[in-house]
Amino acid sequence: MDNKNNRPKAREKNINTGDSAGVHRRGEKIGNQQVGTDSQAGKKPANKTAKRASIGGGSLLVIILAVLFTNLFGGGGGTDTSDNTDYDDTSISESSSGGNVNNSVASGSRDKYTSMLGNNQDTVTIMVYMCGTDLESKYGMASSDMQEMAAADLGDNVNIIVFTGGCKQWKTNGISNKNNQIFRIKNHGLELLENNMGSKAMTDPNNLTDFIKYCNKNYPANRNELILWDHGGGSVSGYGYDEKNKSGSMELEEIAQALKNSEVKFDFVGFDACLMATAETALMLDDYADYMIASEETEPGIGWYYTEWLNKLGKNTSMPTVELGKNIIDGFITTCAKKCRGQKTTLSIIDLAEFSNTVPSKLTAWADSVSKLISDKQYQKISDARYNAREFAQSSKIDQIDLINFAENTDNLEGHELSTALRGAIKYNRTSSNMTNAYGVSIYFPYQRTSYVDSACNTYNQIGMDSSYSNCIRSFAKLETSGQITAGGTSSSAGSLFGSSSSSGSSFDTGVLTSLLDAFLGGGDRSIEGLDGSNTDFMKDSSVSNSDIADFISLNHFDPSNLVWEKDGDEYKISLPDDQWNLVHSVDASVFYDDGTGYIDLGLNDTYTFDDDGKLVADLSRYRIAINNQPVAYYHTDTTEKDDGSYTITGYVPAFLNGEKVKIILVFDSENPKGYIAGAQPDYISDETQTVAKAMTELNAGDKIDFVCDYYTYDEEFEGNYYLGEQMTVTDNMEISDYYVGDDDMKIMYRFTDIYNQNYWTEALMAE
Repeated sequence: MDNKNNRPKAREKNINTGDSAGVHRRGEKIGNQQVGTDSQAGKKPANKTAKRASIGGGSLLVIILAVLFTNLFGGGGGTDTSDNTDYDDTSISESSSGGNVNNSVASGSRDKYTSMLGNNQDTVTIMVYMCGTDLESKYGMASSDMQEMAAADLGDNVNIIVFTGGCKQWKTNGISNKNNQIFRIKNHGLELLENNMGSKAMTDPNNLTDFIKYCNKNYPANRNELILWDHGGGSVSGYGYDEKNKSGSMELEEIAQALKNSEVKFDFVGFDACLMATAETALMLDDYADYMIASEETEPGIGWYYTEWLNKLGKNTSMPTVELGKNIIDGFITTCAKKCRGQKTTLSIIDLAEFSNTVPSKLTAWADSVSKLISDKQYQKISDARYNAREFAQSSKIDQIDLINFAENTDNLEGHELSTALRGAIKYNRTSSNMTNAYGVSIYFPYQRTSYVDSACNTYNQIGMDSSYSNCIRSFAKLETSGQITAGGTSSSAGSLFGSSSSSGSSFDTGVLTSLLDAFLGGGDRSIEGLDGSNTDFMKDSSVSNSDIADFISLNHFDPSNLVWEKDGDEYKISLPDDQWNLVHSVDASVFYDDGTGYIDLGLNDTYTFDDDGKLVADLSRYRIAINNQPVAYYHTDTTEKDDGSYTITGYVPAFLNGEKVKIILVFDSENPKGYIAGAQPDYISDETQTVAKAMTELNAGDKIDFVCDYYTYDEEFEGNYYLGEQMTVTDNMEISDYYVGDDDMKIMYRFTDIYNQNYWTEALMAE
């Protein structure tokens, strides 16, 4: 039976596009090259926990993963799942080329805190709270931005006051590595105002309060601007990482505390940091500022470009704030496009007065509608909408998604009314050309993991958000987690790799499922990623009963016994019933290379296609990805495709760069199908900080790279961060290429992920 009609739209598009195999590959295959025969497994460990693995010999054989330029399932890739119903949406610019600002203000919005004098008579104090951290000590990013500030002609009515700290080694002479200090940007240089402001952590809200009070006392102005410079973590973890005082970040409620205690109202609060353009941040800031300028996505390492917009402000200190925000946004997007090829960028300005007036009631109504859908056994509709929404910092699993995209994906009246309110409050928004469905404001909504739900709900309570949204995410998270519990928890690939997994179906009797949930809540087995006794209150606080959840899951569960390969000529295929395909969110291929002592994990990607009967066809090719003729473990994160047919595929390669753990970002797009390295992003360990680092803009010639991978011994022992190949020195012409693996054993298996974000693995196949 032809069951393609029940496939998700993005997946079905793949059947009819591409080459004769139905797959678009990056670059050209390089024919049967084999290199070396001497096994080099077992070299020195990375961070004393890993060995250097070798594929096929001393000069490692090169590998490439064939990747579809269409995101088969649309997850995180921005697939448009909204309907064609006409709703009264306010127009907003999302184009990479910019557009007109929205100068309207919804009726009923409060008056602005800042009173403008006009005629270039306004005085402006720009307070830059600059936590230099590793962005400065390793890469000099803070010094670079201060140079941009100093290059501007500020005039007589603009003061830039900079508070420095949180950094082990400043690149600018005169900035202390021990004490916090205050500087003034003046006469194209730095003027030291306060040599020793103590050594408090930059994530201490009292530190921020003291700085604001100092500026307000010594440099009073009728327009006050605050820029928080550092890493950002968004809704759950907030702002800041101090590498000298590793005491956590400044969470949203702590930012609110700092601003409240300062007793200063701001024209705008800006975040030159990642991921802070969230609905939660906007609602928190309303009592303290008129506008917010922030990014939904991770920022490239160069951050904001300061010179141009400061020049314009210096010439006209009465410039309307929305126009000022537009200048900041345009400068950022344009400069990043020139200097940060391939890195996704977003920046928007939100009218907080309008946001607080129009959004909360619509957000409450929509959250209630989502909770009702879940209670009415329509969890899958919400799970599908969540999965297909634009997601930010995907590999970090922080679960922040574009709120407009998500609300419209839920395809109900409340969602479209929320979208309309949000679009009205976002006065200007721009993204890079490789970004889709990012409209200017995100929100936390669990899916990748539910371990942050309790923390998020506590934050919402602290900042005064309506409880409806907390109830909504609790209900969703409880049902998702319950789906994982009843399936035995998030699974590993090890069972399939070593042939010990069972594909038999599970019994889904309602009584049994209820008992499993009760046991979990009672402290039983907790095999779900990140969950323990300290962060599972959402399972108890949700209004959805265990029995109702069990009833739903019993009728809507994926049956892994269907994951059986059928030999069809020279191909291996899997056929699922329509109702089972409807429960699948994604399919990814995982490749393991046998190096003689164990298995090297070469990453995860969506490498497969469908035949004319809708059967999934395994890709058993021995071509995999390599950088400068050295194989790497590559993890696909995102695919975007635009209406004009252009596409961008993004993924990362785990590595150590000059001894620091990073994710090297690879980009393959319409203009560069063979791909290029877009930069590298620090990859912190979880107990170091929950914030996300700005990406580096580039690798520099002479840098040293050690590629790493996960590794399984034949005894089924897992080891992480194993070196893969020899250390590489970065050159000016780094190449990504397709090479042939060779004839040693290589296992390929496929991971199916269902609507509960539960993973199931197929039997491993041998590469041909």
